[in-house]
Amino acid sequence: MNKSYNEIAQIINKSRFTVRSVIKRFKSEENLENQSRSGRPSKVTIREKRKIVNILKKNSKTNSIEIASMLKAECEKEVSTKTVRRVLKDAGYSTHIARRKPCISKINQKKRTEFAKGFVTKDTDFWEKIMFSDESKFNIFQSSGRLLVWRKPNTEMDELNPQATVKHGGGGLMVWGCMASSGVGELIFIDETMDKYVYLNILKQNLLKSAKKLNLPRDFYFQQDRDPKHMAYIVRQWIIYNTAHTLNTPPQSPDMNPIEHVWNELEKRIRKHNITNKSELKKVLLQE
Repeated sequence: MNKSYNEIAQIINKSRFTVRSVIKRFKSEENLENQSRSGRPSKVTIREKRKIVNILKKNSKTNSIEIASMLKAECEKEVSTKTVRRVLKDAGYSTHIARRKPCISKINQKKRTEFAKGFVTKDTDFWEKIMFSDESKFNIFQSSGRLLVWRKPNTEMDELNPQATVKHGGGGLMVWGCMASSGVGELIFIDETMDKYVYLNILKQNLLKSAKKLNLPRDFYFQQDRDPKHMAYIVRQWIIYNTAHTLNTPPQSPDMNPIEHVWNELEKRIRKHNITNKSELKKVLLQE
């Protein structure tokens, strides 16, 4: 009873810390038996757990099979994919579907930022003078996107529950359209292969007509994206002589056009109709 922690540690060949912990636990619990542990001890060490997390930090798209293989190569430790997933889950990670994001170069990112900064302070009068234009395709049948359905278990293939699909949307129509703050302009159906000559004819026959329909002033701005057909020399020359101003959007920026919201709304509306052929699709597009 009179021996110190160091003397006891030397006698039983254990560390002073271990001796002190055992004596302290005996004084508080009057029991020296090891407490029962829940489950098997972890197969991976703290260092190996950090290694697993660091691998994922370098590339979030690395899967558990690849991480287990890399751990074996670098640490000579063989672990299951289940262990890898458990370690990542304990570290706060979970799997999700990756969000889609346009692949835009650093140079074009800078141009897009400068474009946005240049127009962010423009007043309402400026934006009311702009005609936005774009092309879009509408299929007879909805060929993309996920549709949610309420159903009971094991009824996924019942008559009312599946979403009917056909290759390439069962055919469709390409359209050209335009809009301004006052409304929408002409909707033109493109029945032939779209090239610079077809596009030029669309502008000649419909751009100024749409501007009049939208009550735009003579000095309105015309906006189009940087599609090669739009940037062809004959097209740019015609636009210079027939419009007062152009709104030159930066490269890789079709998503900056507010008319994309019009196309999205139009897609939603036509899906409320039972469309089986191109003539019906054309009729519904014009109606909506």
